[in-house]
Amino acid sequence: MSEKPKNTEKPKNTEKAEQQRLSVFKTYKLYVGGKFPRSESGRVYEVTDSKGEWLANAPLSSRKDARDAVVAARKAFGGWSGATAYNRGQVLYRVAEMLEGRRDQFVREVADSEGLSKPKAAAVVDAAIDRWVWYAGWTDKIAQVVGGGNPVAGPYFNLSTPEPTGVVTVLAPQESSFLGLVSVIAPVIATGNTVIVIASENSPLPALSLGEVLATSDVPGGVVNILSGKTAEIATPLAAHQDVNAIDLAGADDVLAKELEVAAADNLKRVVRPQAVDYFAAPGIERLTAFLETKTVWHPTGALGASGSSY
Repeated sequence: MSEKPKNTEKPKNTEKAEQQRLSVFKTYKLYVGGKFPRSESGRVYEVTDSKGEWLANAPLSSRKDARDAVVAARKAFGGWSGATAYNRGQVLYRVAEMLEGRRDQFVREVADSEGLSKPKAAAVVDAAIDRWVWYAGWTDKIAQVVGGGNPVAGPYFNLSTPEPTGVVTVLAPQESSFLGLVSVIAPVIATGNTVIVIASENSPLPALSLGEVLATSDVPGGVVNILSGKTAEIATPLAAHQDVNAIDLAGADDVLAKELEVAAADNLKRVVRPQAVDYFAAPGIERLTAFLETKTVWHPTGALGASGSSY
């Protein structure tokens, strides 16, 4: 007996449901202390694409959000700076793994944010993922490059070793919303610092999505804190904050950079001034060393006399 043909038509009620389904809009939040709070102020602002079309509402951070981020970063500093360099490298590599898994999402967000074609946005995202891997490889090597033994006139060992500066504020590049962002965050945390990031004011969505990746990438809460909103409004209190040790002005214009440098001088913060950067070019170690302090230790060699005998 021949089998009856199967009915491949969808039920009418299913087709109707598909037609009526609404997209689930994403709610973007800040990333502070390993959590996803809304802005303390309750404010948001509209983010548009390169054509002026609405993309999403992003949190408009306040001074209170900035202070909360500093508290979270300081709390996380001891554990992160005390971890082995090899372990930090594993964590950074895990970030790259997670970014690879969400590549399509970031390609879409970068294309919308920066007005790029999908192939160009894909090239940006791929470069950003590779940049994480590159800095992950440097975590346990930078100490050998900038540290070492120093020759001295006396029976002593003299050893210099780099240590992280502390809590660093980073103004993310305004035009390079993802590759530039990664290029200024990764070197800061690779060397054991913790960071407060002010995302690109006009294109904050890739940065806010990065917070979701960091939360599932073994990065301890508070190591990276991401704020969105008006760059000048958030950066001003952070530049003057007594518990912030350094600031990277990559995303500041000349006027704002000068104001922030003056504020940063109050507690002698390290300052990296804004400069033209080709983020596609192979990075050097300048941003790794910018937020390192050098500790020098003296120790007797054990020489007991002029004869050169030793114990």
